[in-house]
Amino acid sequence: MIPVKSSNTTQSSIVAMGTRLAQAMKETGLEYLMLNRGVNSVVTIELTEVIKSIDFNSTDIQVYPATNGKMELLKAINQEYFANQASVNNILVTGGGISGLDISLQNIQVKKVLLPALFWGTYSQLLSLRGISFESYPNYKWLAENTSKLSGTAVIICDPGNPAGEKYPDAQLLELIQTLNKNGVIVLFDSPYRRLFYNHLDTLFQELMNLEHVIIIESFSKSLGLSGQRIGFIHNTQQSFMNEAALRLMYATNGVNSFAQVLVTRLLATLEGIKAVNDFKKVTTEHIAANIAFLKENQLLANQFYQDSKPLGIFAIVNHSPEELFQQRIGSVGLDYFTLTSFEGMENLSRILVSYPHEKFVSFFRCFS
Repeated sequence: MIPVKSSNTTQSSIVAMGTRLAQAMKETGLEYLMLNRGVNSVVTIELTEVIKSIDFNSTDIQVYPATNGKMELLKAINQEYFANQASVNNILVTGGGISGLDISLQNIQVKKVLLPALFWGTYSQLLSLRGISFESYPNYKWLAENTSKLSGTAVIICDPGNPAGEKYPDAQLLELIQTLNKNGVIVLFDSPYRRLFYNHLDTLFQELMNLEHVIIIESFSKSLGLSGQRIGFIHNTQQSFMNEAALRLMYATNGVNSFAQVLVTRLLATLEGIKAVNDFKKVTTEHIAANIAFLKENQLLANQFYQDSKPLGIFAIVNHSPEELFQQRIGSVGLDYFTLTSFEGMENLSRILVSYPHEKFVSFFRCFS
C-alpha cells in the first residue's frame, strides 16, 4: 500500500453540485441550470477571426514557453491593465487565477491570512493545502479600524466579490488598501471579475501597482471568457518576490500553455481581438444586469448583503435554499461553502451564477416570483 499524505482539503461543493446536476439530467432527460459554477454562460467569445492570425505550426507555440511569460503578452498586459506604466519584470503569467493565488500563498511568510466574511471556498482549501493559518474579517470597516494590529498577516480582498457579487466604491477600496500597505500588511487583491465590467480606461490597477505590499492577482477566465485556457497573471514590485514566484511556477508547470498566451495576446492587442472582447463583454454584462434587476424586482435577491455595496459581479445571493432551487431544476451552492461562521438563516440562502441568458434564467425563476 502506498502511504499517502493528506491534503487536509475536501471536494468542492461547487463540483459536488455539478455531479448531482449531471446525474439528474441523465436520469430525467430534463434540462437543469448549471448556476452552481463560475463560468460566464450568456455567450462564448467569438474567436474565429482571431484564430485566423495564429500559426499553430510556429515554434512560438510548439516550444516550451518562457517561465515569466511571452514578452508580447507581458507587453500587452502592461498596456491594457497598467497603461504601459508598469515594468514587465513585475508581471508573471500564471496558469489562471488559482495558480496565481497558490503561488502567492506559498511565497509569503505570514502568521495568518485573513479572508472576507463571505469568500470563494477555494481560498480556505488552498490555505489548508499549504498549511497556512487563516480566519475571516467581518468587513472593510473592521480592517480599516484594526490595520495597526495586523502586522505579520495577509489580507485577501476580492472585488466584485464571490459569492455575493458585491461591488464597493473604488475610492473606499483604494483608501483601505493604501492604509493596509502603509502599515506593512500584505494585500492579495484578487479581482478576476472586475475587467468584465471595465475596460482599458480603468485606472485602479495603475493606482495599486506601486504599493509594495500589494500583490495583484488577475485571470482571463471571466473577463475574456477563457476559463478553459487556464491563464492569468500576478503583479508585484518586489523583485525577490517575483523571482521566487517564477521559480515556483517553473517547477510546477514548466511554463504556461503557449497557445493560451498567444491567444490572449491577440485578444488584447489586435483590432479583431479587441472587437471580440468588446462584443463578448457587451452582451454578457447586459444579461447580467437584466438578471440582477429581475431578482430585485421579484424580491429574490438577499438584500442584506448589499447594504453598503451594489450587486455587480457574475454571482448573486438569493433567498432560497439549494434544495428549493434544485427542485426547480436550478443548480446553486449553499452559503456554508463560502464562510467560516454560521449565522441564522444561512441554510435558506444560495449563491447562483447570474451570467446566464436572461430569457432562460427568468423562465426557471418565474416560479418563485
